[in-house]
Amino acid sequence: MAGDEASVTAADIARIAGVGRAAVSNWRRRHEDFPEPVGGTATSPTFSLGAVEAWLLQQGKVAELPLRERVWQQVRAAGDDLRLGEVVAEAAELLLGQGRPHTVPAPAWELIRRYADEEGGPQAIRFLLDRYADVHSRRLAETPAEIADFMAQLAGPGARSVLDPACGLGVLLAAAAPGRRAYGQEYDDSLARLARSRLALAGAGGRAKAGGAPESGGEVRAGDSLRHDAWPDLTVDAVVCHPPFNERHWGYDELTSDPRWEYGLPPKMESELAWVQHALAHLAPGGVAVLLMPAIAANRRSGRRIRSNLLRRGTLRAVIGLPPKVASGGTALPVHIWVLRKPTADDRTPSRVLMAEADLGNLDAVAERWREFHADPDLDVDRPGESRTVPIIELVDEDVDVTPSRYLGTEEQVSAEGYLLLRGRLAERLGRLATLVPEAVPGTGQELPSVTLAELERIGALAVWQTGRFEIDGSGDPVLTDRHVLDGGAVETRTRPEGRIRTEPGDVVAAIGAGGLATRVIGEPGLLLGPRLVLLRPDPDRLDPFFLAGFVRALSPGATTGTQSGSTRFDPRRAQVPRLSVEEQRRYGDAFRGIFTFEAELRELTTSGQTAATALTHALAAGTLAPPT
Repeated sequence: MAGDEASVTAADIARIAGVGRAAVSNWRRRHEDFPEPVGGTATSPTFSLGAVEAWLLQQGKVAELPLRERVWQQVRAAGDDLRLGEVVAEAAELLLGQGRPHTVPAPAWELIRRYADEEGGPQAIRFLLDRYADVHSRRLAETPAEIADFMAQLAGPGARSVLDPACGLGVLLAAAAPGRRAYGQEYDDSLARLARSRLALAGAGGRAKAGGAPESGGEVRAGDSLRHDAWPDLTVDAVVCHPPFNERHWGYDELTSDPRWEYGLPPKMESELAWVQHALAHLAPGGVAVLLMPAIAANRRSGRRIRSNLLRRGTLRAVIGLPPKVASGGTALPVHIWVLRKPTADDRTPSRVLMAEADLGNLDAVAERWREFHADPDLDVDRPGESRTVPIIELVDEDVDVTPSRYLGTEEQVSAEGYLLLRGRLAERLGRLATLVPEAVPGTGQELPSVTLAELERIGALAVWQTGRFEIDGSGDPVLTDRHVLDGGAVETRTRPEGRIRTEPGDVVAAIGAGGLATRVIGEPGLLLGPRLVLLRPDPDRLDPFFLAGFVRALSPGATTGTQSGSTRFDPRRAQVPRLSVEEQRRYGDAFRGIFTFEAELRELTTSGQTAATALTHALAAGTLAPPT
């Protein structure tokens, strides 16, 4: 590949050779003839793709460079990361027979066509879309394919048209599109073009008439859905949406009198409730909306009036809890699915709401529970640990909390069917735990140069807050306590917000317990900082939060001190972290994130295992279950 100007990172080389990044680092140390960097930084260098290919072939590391990797590196060489979406979008459109090359260079287009000839045009488009999503995984909150398919099931088979007003790369819209007229909107023009191509692969890629609806299939338009709705007069049978979470600037000041707010003006800090009502505004009577929501939206005090109105009018029909790591791109953010139905003129207000907990092992079963309940809104369902229909009158109290786990509970005595379900879900989680065991490779053993948090605070890379003792009165907003930091779990404790510090996603909270210092990276918005906690708020452009949380936990015994009362305190400004570039911080941060995810799953599995053991013991003793013959 003489003259090839494409460059690759260490991660790209690892993917090409089918090895881990540590292997690439070892090759650089052990082989003097390994290609020298041609760009990047000292901690995140880039290398000539041609030189890397020649070295890999000479060393026998690969038989040949995979064509798909040549394709991708040529595409990446055509523009920087800010323009990459434009290049990928044009390449996908060209493969669909649309337009002429402008931003895709001739060498890249030639390789793309070769790849499409070998693998097929649809596969080539999927490859480009998936690799783009992988490169921008930190910026794009894409719905995992399994959850997208589940949400499409919940939308119902009878829908003839579907809208996704925040469609991103189009994963969710494409899952719901087959057999329906599909409409989408996305703020970013490049993402809208990419979503349009994905929609075409799903068989819903019709072109739009000037200013009108698609002639056939589907269409995605660019723009801000809340401020500038691209489909103002459209009503559909189903809406599916994974809206942006915790959006501060969603248009509250401009939209206070908007007619969409039929159930109440969304609070400024609850953009998700604006998306809920935007979805309802586009539904035909009897239509169904399925939205992925942050779990905090189920009990945030500021949103209780809207939740109450949704319940009282029979609009909110189901809330389904999902494992956070499954549904939110690997983060620890707990999420729910809200299923809403727009009432018809002759509807009888339903008396129950379906509450359920789902994971990858029971998505089909929960979808079946919803179909049964949707067909019979008075259905009495009670499957311990999985689903229950809850009387609305139980929900419209002072809190209007629609968190499913509050209403499902567990029973010490279970039926044979219930235990089989419990056992199956436990086995599924055991299998998933094995995939989460973190990986690591031998290190150099050298001590990294360090910097104190006091110095990071002085230069503005970090802000530090500490709280003393105060009473938690049980009313008000959710408050994070030392127990939540030390033991994990959902935040249900509440206190009044006056005079309290409110956390933000990306904050690191530290607490001292009997086992030492624990840290937690905040994923959900709106939590209050509880007593005796330390909050570290990093500048995300200078400090990776998971890097900070991991090293503060590991390297801070000298920052903990005893007091005259015998308790232990944490002095955050004496804590130290390594002095590393942001790129290298993120490499460590990804490793710590994996450890934290493994720890959380292990805690949840321990709790589930104890529940299963207790349930089986009591059921055997009561005779509702018997040993196998």
